[in-house]
Amino acid sequence: MIKSKQHLAVFQAILAAALFGISSPVSKLLLEKIPPMLMASLLYLGAGIGMLFLGLIKWSKNTKAKEAKISKAELPFVIGMIVLDIAAPIFLMIGLTMTTASNASLLNNFEIVATALVALLIFKESIGKRLWVAIFFITASSIVLSISDFSSFSFSVGSIFVLFACICWGFENNCTRMMSLKDPMQIVIVKGLGSGTGSLLIAVLMNEYASDIRYILIAMILGFFAYGLSIFFYVTAQRQLGAARTSAYYAVAPFIGVGLSLILYNEQITVNFVIAVILMLFGAYYAAVEKHNHKHIHEMVKHEHRHEHNDSHHNHVHENFENGEHNHVHVHESTEHEHNHTPDMHHAHDH
Repeated sequence: MIKSKQHLAVFQAILAAALFGISSPVSKLLLEKIPPMLMASLLYLGAGIGMLFLGLIKWSKNTKAKEAKISKAELPFVIGMIVLDIAAPIFLMIGLTMTTASNASLLNNFEIVATALVALLIFKESIGKRLWVAIFFITASSIVLSISDFSSFSFSVGSIFVLFACICWGFENNCTRMMSLKDPMQIVIVKGLGSGTGSLLIAVLMNEYASDIRYILIAMILGFFAYGLSIFFYVTAQRQLGAARTSAYYAVAPFIGVGLSLILYNEQITVNFVIAVILMLFGAYYAAVEKHNHKHIHEMVKHEHRHEHNDSHHNHVHENFENGEHNHVHVHESTEHEHNHTPDMHHAHDH
């Protein structure tokens, strides 16, 4: 059962990547009509409003909530998530105005490196040998893409802005991971409406406006799919895989973006770009094939999240026992065992 859940989580992470992969090339088209700050706002507002609509439909059909709601304990992570999600797409949109869509799409993989390092250094999430190899290749690829002229060692300004966006998203992924046991739809709604409103205020202060309703609607629809649904599947995958590994499977996204960019813009393929693609492919491969298995101890913990009783971690008993998925506050007794696992919220142990 645990393995099947992890396989589903991998599929969700790749689906999230596929949806996000369309954002950079399509956003670059829309940036011809919509200023960068406003564009960032519309993407997240489209995500928030779209998911709110789906949420209202879902909640109207379900009388009993299966998902745990965000509580006051998660408030610092909610604030961090919103602030970082205001900054990241703004950096990305500015970067897209200064570099090619394919270059920006491939550089988005640096988010894996940023997420993994933040997970390791701040949240103490374990990183295996293969993931370290993946980080090396992805970082090397990002450097190749960021240096516009090796003879004079000059950096591409557009690429630097895209890397700033990836760093912001790296921190944000870890904030989101700390809430991954909560209702993913609620997370996306809060993220979308909060970040979108914040970006909109900045756009207004910067006097950035757009008058063509068609392009505004297209940007919001893009935001619903490329950000809203993508984030929903990403957060759901994090429950089983942890922040670093979910981000690793997300490595599919840039290659989808690159392919779409080459079709839409007929961009010239440079030697640097080919080298970067090869390095990034190696990085994506090693990130995807990492395995983690050792004897570990689960300390006693009390928390609340959606779960069922057919795995080795939820063997508690309670009144009105339910076989299917349900939600309530429950206690995990201290236990020691060995199996393949990822650093999800049940495996945040030391190594």
